[in-house]
Amino acid sequence: MTKSKAFIQPLDRIAIALMLLLSVLIGLIILQGDVVTTRVREFTWQNQQIGAEDNSFTLTFSRPMEVKSVEDNLKIEPPLAGKFSWAGRRMVYTLVTPAPYGTNYKVQLQGAKDKFAEQEGKNRVIQPFVGSFRTRDRIILYIGTDKEEQGQLVLYNLTEEQKRLLTPKDLIVMDFESFPDGEKILFSARTANNQDLLSAQLYTVTTGVPGKYGQEVEPAGRVDLILDSKDYQNLKFDLSPDGQTIVIQRGNKTNPGDFGLWFMPATSDGSAEKPTPKRLESQPGGDFMITPDSQAVAVAQGQGAAILPLQGDASKPLDFLPQFGLVQAFSKDGSQAAMVKFNTDYTRDLFLVTNQGVQKQLLKTTGSILSCQFDIASPTLYCLLTQLVSKEQYIEQPYVVAIDLKTGQQKPLLVLPPAQRNVQMSLSADGLGLLFDQVVPQTNPPASLPTNTLKTDDGDVIATSSLWLMPLLPIADAATVEIRPEQLPLTGFRPRWLP
Repeated sequence: MTKSKAFIQPLDRIAIALMLLLSVLIGLIILQGDVVTTRVREFTWQNQQIGAEDNSFTLTFSRPMEVKSVEDNLKIEPPLAGKFSWAGRRMVYTLVTPAPYGTNYKVQLQGAKDKFAEQEGKNRVIQPFVGSFRTRDRIILYIGTDKEEQGQLVLYNLTEEQKRLLTPKDLIVMDFESFPDGEKILFSARTANNQDLLSAQLYTVTTGVPGKYGQEVEPAGRVDLILDSKDYQNLKFDLSPDGQTIVIQRGNKTNPGDFGLWFMPATSDGSAEKPTPKRLESQPGGDFMITPDSQAVAVAQGQGAAILPLQGDASKPLDFLPQFGLVQAFSKDGSQAAMVKFNTDYTRDLFLVTNQGVQKQLLKTTGSILSCQFDIASPTLYCLLTQLVSKEQYIEQPYVVAIDLKTGQQKPLLVLPPAQRNVQMSLSADGLGLLFDQVVPQTNPPASLPTNTLKTDDGDVIATSSLWLMPLLPIADAATVEIRPEQLPLTGFRPRWLP
């Protein structure tokens, strides 16, 4: 005889009770309607540190929003001009120009309406939102010239007014470039007890400056040897915009005919072995510059400028421009280049060349075109030029000019004394400041010089050098406002902005 279990087990009773409770709760929610609070769920720049490459932020909402009410009520302090775009519940705000460095910003939104609130007869506004972010500090780098810093790489934070020596006294820095995140510097240097200018080796040094979004970084001043000069002289170098590749112009110490470009990874792949350079199989060339996509190098070669691939057969140029002898600068997106044409009457023309085949003459000079930089904040090209003022003694007078690339309008910004032939300039990442140096050469230097003596590219012995900062305005505004540079309380040369 079997006994049936008609009664419900305790576990079943609990399950049934939970299901009934959940059913009641679901019914109540349905009766009340949509009660999701209207708020900002995500702000992509919240408590972040951004740079010039960061040009847009996103607000993600919990509900579909009435577009105009959001755009009318969004406030950024200090103001940043920008454009709105939408994709469902996500709003993107794209800046017209990079946010000025060294600034704290606040983003506020209140009073914006739910998209369906009016249709439902409800006054549902967004929960007030306040966000914040900041831009990177305004930081410059230079090679020191006073006794305590001579030949050392110096970092100066203009925002915090703090100075930091990055390299040791036993290295005399000759040239340097920053990695794109600003956390490290690639530099060439010789030892202080070696006066041979062709004995330079390549190193990296950490800056101690937070990179993108302010992550934790290594302490400042850690120096690593990247490339020695045992068999080859390291003459010039360039770091790719993505910070992954170094191109070096090298010459064999025992064979002068063995001269050309080499390339190597800028960082190791995690293995114990250091990266080694490889020869770029191409004809020898002069000045060179890596292209903005980091995939090729522009080289002055023969009677023109060649674009050589960094991967593959470099003996077959990607492009060759026979009418131009030198590439001075590329725009950040690679769509434009400033190129120099050398004329038979010893004058030089500066051209704007685009990837659409446009070649537009910008100016002509009887002197030299020393350097140019594109402004990412506006269609402006800043150039450091010289004008021949004495043919008999061949004296050149340097000056800085801003060129509006749309109209071709030129605005001279600064005229320097003829003795300042070795001046160098650097445009800030946010386009708001121009750095330049004023080197004072030593008159009648002694025949025997200390091994740590500093020299210009022309071989002049440097006595001292001052650094200057010129604020910049759009060309239209600069025509009505007089801008004067200010001397910084620093002594050095080769000033450059940190990205």
